[in-house]
Amino acid sequence: MNATRLGGDVEESRYIGHTVSSFDVEDGTHQADYNAAGKSFAELMNTAFLDDIVRQPPQALGIFESGLKAALAAVYQGGAGDVGRASTHERAHLFLHRVLYRINRLKLFWFDRLSNYDNEQSVYLNKIRNRIEGAWQAWELGLLNTAALRHAHPSEALVSRSAGDLSPTTSASGRYFRHDMNLAGYRRLLAIASLDGLVEASQLSRTLGGVSNPIHSMMTRLLVEEYGGGRLNRKHSTFFSAMLDELNMSTEPEAYFEMVPWQVLAGINQSFLLSERKRFYLRYVGGLLYTEISVPAGFDHYRAAAERLGLSPAARGYWELHIKEDQRHGQWMLRDVALPLAAKYPAEAWEIVLGYDQQKFFSERSGAAIERSVQSAECEAARHAIGCQSAA
Repeated sequence: MNATRLGGDVEESRYIGHTVSSFDVEDGTHQADYNAAGKSFAELMNTAFLDDIVRQPPQALGIFESGLKAALAAVYQGGAGDVGRASTHERAHLFLHRVLYRINRLKLFWFDRLSNYDNEQSVYLNKIRNRIEGAWQAWELGLLNTAALRHAHPSEALVSRSAGDLSPTTSASGRYFRHDMNLAGYRRLLAIASLDGLVEASQLSRTLGGVSNPIHSMMTRLLVEEYGGGRLNRKHSTFFSAMLDELNMSTEPEAYFEMVPWQVLAGINQSFLLSERKRFYLRYVGGLLYTEISVPAGFDHYRAAAERLGLSPAARGYWELHIKEDQRHGQWMLRDVALPLAAKYPAEAWEIVLGYDQQKFFSERSGAAIERSVQSAECEAARHAIGCQSAA
């Protein structure tokens, strides 16, 4: 992979201070038991005084480390742009992003047992996160032409991209969700989306510390609206809970974690990474701009599907709220945040475009994975129905 420098001072090949080639990885043909490795990792995270324990490694540590090394080899050893090879290792992708998510979620407070946060400052967990992120981010950046982005005019690129993604041509995937998805598929869609929908905008809150200025004030205004102005009944995640309630689905956070594809987890992990590291603030803004701009068109397909299925307004209220509000939010992000930042940081403004393009790629990849999962749920429901008829 050709080394590209972020903002002139961070090489992709040494992304987040970790050289990809320095990983201790096993042969990619090694078949790890990722389920066992995942269970071992959960055990380690729940171990009191984890950093003391890993100095005298328990069996769980060996099982997890073996799985981690094998997964890193299977997914990333072939090089940053080796997409074809990586696509054959879905289980490795899923394992890595589940591990990364479980570490990242410690940045948020879930109103659960306080002992769950005993290891939030763990040096070992921090090393694991850096180890995964180092390989993963180099691979992700290798999928984009960052050299071309450096030569684009940032403000013009952002205006042009935003205009196109505000009213895009309906894709085959969009037509499927809008016209063909059945109730079983809609339930699967809600299950997957609930992982992020029930804690919506939480990563945005991590970016708001610091001095006040017009940009900071607009970002704060955006967060306040996402949080319903401090009223629980108006918070956007409350509308998502209402959709789940209408379909007699669980409203507990992470209730459907096992159903979430790695591509969706990757998008959430990306938001954690960019929002937690102030050096990547411009990339975070670019990604948030794409999200706010593109949501109305994307969610309109889900809203139309709910209407076609005869669901109540409460079962589609989250989509309708976002279609209405994010039309304003997208313009706020472009006019009052992204463009002023591009003017303030002319040498690094291309990173806003990078964040935008990368978020679009993440969203498209996630959308394709969700569509596959939705179709799988519909097939499972159809087979079950046929089996019930045969039994009758």
